[in-house]
Amino acid sequence: MTDLSGLRLSVLDTVPVWRGSSAARSLRNSVDLARRAEALGYTRYWVAEHHNTPCLATSAPPVLIAQIASATTTIRVGSGGVLLPNHAPLTVAEQFGTLEAFHPGRVDLGVGRASGTDPAAAHLLRRGLPPAEEDFPGLLDELLGYLTPGGPPSGVRAVPQADTRTPVYLLGTSTSSARLAGSLGLPYAYAHQIAPAGTAAALEAYRNAFEASAWLDRPYAIVAPTVVVAESGERARWLARGFVAGQLLIRTEDRFTLFPTAEEAERRSFAPSGERFIRERLDPQIIGDPGTVRDRLTELVKHSGADEVMALTMVSDHEARVRSYELLAELAHP
Repeated sequence: MTDLSGLRLSVLDTVPVWRGSSAARSLRNSVDLARRAEALGYTRYWVAEHHNTPCLATSAPPVLIAQIASATTTIRVGSGGVLLPNHAPLTVAEQFGTLEAFHPGRVDLGVGRASGTDPAAAHLLRRGLPPAEEDFPGLLDELLGYLTPGGPPSGVRAVPQADTRTPVYLLGTSTSSARLAGSLGLPYAYAHQIAPAGTAAALEAYRNAFEASAWLDRPYAIVAPTVVVAESGERARWLARGFVAGQLLIRTEDRFTLFPTAEEAERRSFAPSGERFIRERLDPQIIGDPGTVRDRLTELVKHSGADEVMALTMVSDHEARVRSYELLAELAHP
């Protein structure tokens, strides 16, 4: 078995909002978690982007990144990711140039091609412009141009342009996104928490397509699974159930609902199809006691060849969430 000692660990945060709580409290909890992750030796702390989704308070990644970076001193902070079809590339370059100017050498720009919302909200974000997902390679090329010294051929420059180059990561869940990242010589982050069956194939496609660039001289891949660690496997699955039960309720009852707490999810009974949905979402992820998580994580790293693991831990109790990250850190940094 591969030794996890020294494995780079990072945090992915979607800022979940739980019933009985609020978005404001979830945002403050994220800042607290970032401070504690820094003390535990985590490499980076990334926040996602979602819109028109009350259970996920991540509508403004640059604002949240600024707050987290100001509350910490050494951990890298970034987006996992900025969803480029929602934004003008020039605006993104200006935002992250400003972040890098305040926090030099600590800011990551992860970008994705989804909209992170429903068609109505996507339409409003784009202010009536045609859907941009199809033009993602062009949007990405424009963005990279603004972040390159001298700026793009258009002569328009992103101001401020930071003295240090902000690393750009391409996010994805498919072999096509992996091949694009490889062909551009960018680091790649794969969302195992969304599409676990495709992890190994995507990372292989990324490495096969990789061409060295001014951004990166050799492939670098991050895998982002859902991770919940507790003193017992039973407690870990109990903690994890609330988030997945919430996903089910959003699909079947109310798309604007908040996530149920672990206690609420325990009291809630679902039809066999619902229980199957929950089981299928939990089983491929990294959930259990420390020994089980060590074995599952070792297998994931060995199978995928990931250089770094970015853990998404979605549990309603903030201290239990922090404890999960503590137990995970102990596996890689005993």
